[in-house]
Amino acid sequence: MIDLHSHVLPGLDDGVRSLEEARDLARTAAGEGVTAIAATPHVRRDYPTTPEQMEEGVALLKADFVAEGIPVDVLPGGEIAFDRIAELDDAAIRRFSLNQTGRYVLVEPPYSGWALGLEAAIHSLQGRGVTVVLAHAERNGAVQSSPERLAPLVEGGMLVQVTAGSLAGVLGRESRRAGLELIDKRLAHLVASDAHGPMIRPFAFAAGAGAIHDQALRTWLCEDVPAAIVAGEPLPERPARRGWTGRVSR
Repeated sequence: MIDLHSHVLPGLDDGVRSLEEARDLARTAAGEGVTAIAATPHVRRDYPTTPEQMEEGVALLKADFVAEGIPVDVLPGGEIAFDRIAELDDAAIRRFSLNQTGRYVLVEPPYSGWALGLEAAIHSLQGRGVTVVLAHAERNGAVQSSPERLAPLVEGGMLVQVTAGSLAGVLGRESRRAGLELIDKRLAHLVASDAHGPMIRPFAFAAGAGAIHDQALRTWLCEDVPAAIVAGEPLPERPARRGWTGRVSR
């Protein structure tokens, strides 16, 4: 499995605070079957991470994991706040793209409400030849109230990432319900941990993946789609439904 959303670089944002915490997170990931994890530090007003800081952190962590015998590759990336997109030039966008292919970029939406500038930011990136991967959409209050609001954006090419912890039920009932509903309605494309370390959001990839009872769909969300994104390739076709529904009552 490939985890395309984590805050595993020590000291850059509200993620892990030390190298030892990063190692612990990676060891947990390896134990759950994750072979690669994207370091996606926040790129926003309170954490103005630069491409150079991210790249240096990835290089150091890759080398450390090899030296420690931790079998997890570290991939470059960034979680860009939607209101910072207009300030970043094409070179910075490429460097923050997932695995630096220049094709897919993780974008952070607001947690509450539906900001008017979000759709404009998404369309702006698409106009620059970039596919947006919307982070943890199921935790946004407006999406929880109406998951269908994502449909026009998905039809326009946007991808949606759901947090494993939401599916596992550790981030609240509404996040779990919305996450499963997005998957059921074909409005979600990948599962990721968004792990921040022990103080905020521990690793819960396996538990979230386990909430998806259709094996073929689970493989598509946790392995096939992330692998295509890492390679900068088009997404594979979603497997046909096999009787599983993620719908849960409110």
